[in-house]
Amino acid sequence: MEIQSPAREAWAIYGSVGLTVITVPKYLAAVDIVEGDGGEGTIAKLTLLSGSSYYEKFTKVDDKHMVKETEITEGAFLDLGITLYRLRVENIPTGSHSCITRTTIEWEVKEEYVANSTRVSILPSINIAKDIEAYLLANEKKHIDSK
Repeated sequence: MEIQSPAREAWAIYGSVGLTVITVPKYLAAVDIVEGDGGEGTIAKLTLLSGSSYYEKFTKVDDKHMVKETEITEGAFLDLGITLYRLRVENIPTGSHSCITRTTIEWEVKEEYVANSTRVSILPSINIAKDIEAYLLANEKKHIDSK
């Protein structure tokens, strides 16, 4: 998805725990950092609005190439027979004021639970990308208006 904001500004949100500021009120009840500081190895507990929760681990945070990978380590899809759920986000510069946010989901599922694979969707990532773009554009406008 193309974002109308510089890649580094989008990455400042995606590449950190700052993403929670935008996503928590709309999609999650809470995000608690269990271990780490937002870099590789960080473990976060995400509590959904429904009250259920899951844990994810930041397995890759590459600031130079603007790539972040997380894996669910407990709960969520793992409770449905999915043995691996990995989310990869890349911010790719396309100009001085735009970038592509590419999200890839990789999953593995036990054969007897293949029907549960239909629950895996890129839609939440698309919605989050739209929210990040709106946030960045609104804050850019505030910055311009304050000059």
